[in-house]
Order: sequence, then C-alpha cells, then structure tokens
Amino acid sequence: MVTFQKPIVKPIFETESVIPKQRIGILGGTFNPPHIGHLIVAEQVYQQLGLKKVLFMPDANPPHIDHKEAIAAADRKKMVALSIADNPHFQLEDCELRRGGISYTFETIKALLEKHPDYEIYFIIGGDMVAYLPKWHKITELVKLVHFVGVRRAGYPTSSPYPILWVDVPLIQISSTQIRERVRAGNSIRYLVPDAVSEYIHKEGLYGERN
Repeated sequence: MVTFQKPIVKPIFETESVIPKQRIGILGGTFNPPHIGHLIVAEQVYQQLGLKKVLFMPDANPPHIDHKEAIAAADRKKMVALSIADNPHFQLEDCELRRGGISYTFETIKALLEKHPDYEIYFIIGGDMVAYLPKWHKITELVKLVHFVGVRRAGYPTSSPYPILWVDVPLIQISSTQIRERVRAGNSIRYLVPDAVSEYIHKEGLYGERN
C-alpha cells in the first residue's frame, strides 16, 4: 500500500495581494521522450496539493554538463502534447522552446510571473535533483518566486538548504534514457510511454529505431 504525505502549504510572500492566486504546478524537463513516470508524478502532485493545473514545460537547452542525446525540439514538444491530450488539468507550456538558448529556470519563472501575476507556482523536481539546487542559476532569487516540490526517490536524501515541499508518489523506476536504449535495441516500450508517444516514435523513426 502506498502512503501519501499531505504537505502543509505555506505562502511564499508575506505581503497581501489583491490578485487572486492560482496554484499552478510546473514540471520541466527535456522529455526525451516523456513517459508514464512523468504523468504519474504530475497527477499525484496535482491531486495532493490541490493545484489548478500542471504545466509540462520542455526545455530548449538544459544547463547541465552531461549533454543528453538530443532530438528536435519540435518532436519533444509533439510527444508532450500527445502524452497529456486526454487530461484536462495538464497543459503544454512551450515558452522555453520559443525563447531558445539555455533554459535557465529563474529567467523562465520571472517571465511567466510577469505575464501571469496571478500564478502561485509549485515547481516539481525529482529527489535526485534536490542536491543540485545550490548550483542552479540565481537559486537564491528563484526560491523567492516558487515553491519547490520535491518528489521522493529511493536512495536520495531529503535534506536541503532550501525550503522543499516533499510529496510521496508511487515509485516508478522508468527513465527516458532506458526508453531510448530499448527503442534502439528494438525492444518493446509498450506501457512505458503513452500509446500515442510510442506510435509517434515508431512513425518518425526516433532514437535510431530498428525497423
């Protein structure tokens, strides 16, 4: 049985605002490709935190040292759209793809809040990413703009010098890297990704698929 944690949500800003806030989740990533683990995380955070919606935000060029096997941004965007098409509280946010260049989260969030001052943002990250937060671009300023939501992962600590709202979700050991490797080897990815994503990968011959 999975036991879910009901986090206590606290406001970021002490000052009162006349603008009614919408609690918006953001799940960013390369989505290369998106898989059911992404969908499960987004759904659980949406439900447990009572969010209005979750934005899936593909990055253009992540500021990571280890460069991930790249495919066209248009393909990643299309696969995200296919993944979330049947969920009314999931939405595609392609602002980083449209901006291009290195996708710094601080710049993205700043731009989103300027465009949507009614947003109260809950930024979802995996437990494996929490340790990297001190290295994020302008992290001190960023933590003032968002609530970081940490998704627990086995083998990773939950301590951080920054405030993290921890949420428990079912442990799904699926990664985009594994899926790319399975496609390249000609192995099935059924039930690892939505059917529409699997069909798109095969149709477009992505990831060096064996025909």
